Amino acid sequence: MADKSKAPDFSGWDDLCNAQYKGKTSMRLKRTILLGTAFSMGEDPFAAYSDLDKYQGILDKVADKLISCKENVKAYWKGGDDLQAMMLSGEIVASETWDSTAYKLFAENENIVFIPPSTGALAWIDTFALPRKAKADDAAYKWINFVMQPEMVKLMSASTGAMAAVKGAKDLLPDDKKAAVNAAFSDEDVQNLKFFANIPPGVEDMEGKTLEKIKAATGG
Repeated sequence: MADKSKAPDFSGWDDLCNAQYKGKTSMRLKRTILLGTAFSMGEDPFAAYSDLDKYQGILDKVADKLISCKENVKAYWKGGDDLQAMMLSGEIVASETWDSTAYKLFAENENIVFIPPSTGALAWIDTFALPRKAKADDAAYKWINFVMQPEMVKLMSASTGAMAAVKGAKDLLPDDKKAAVNAAFSDEDVQNLKFFANIPPGVEDMEGKTLEKIKAATGG
């Protein structure tokens, strides 16, 4: 997200390390910053999951990038409250974040908007799952069909702030949340989402070691 009144040209992951925002950005040292930075560097980390040596090479380049731009980072956020405080106070002008956090801040300051990265926002879908030995499948499917009705989607989105995975979901949001989402996402941005891939064995350990290396070098 970015405060467009202070960072009007901010467009994605790479700008977190842009020299013009020195001391004015934030990020969370978790796997999403590794993945997003990899995409911003022209890599496809998910495609590299099938070749862990290649993936390690990508992680090494990402670590060097994030360590080199530590002077840009005002603070590495660990929770939504401290991130929101930094944005609203103007201590920072941009940060890696969940879109839902940006939407909350948009309600207080419409200059603060979620910025889908030009290389694609990371995305996932929360789903229903039926246990293999379930004994009420018919009831479960009736429930799923019920909550996916447009009027139910709108009620649930009003509560969660999240869009449902249905066509036209943006238009089913309550008016206040619809304004925040429309300020962030174009239809092209939605088509450009990068959905998380299944994580093969070994990847989490590799990412964890990379994050520890970055933390040790940056004090994050």
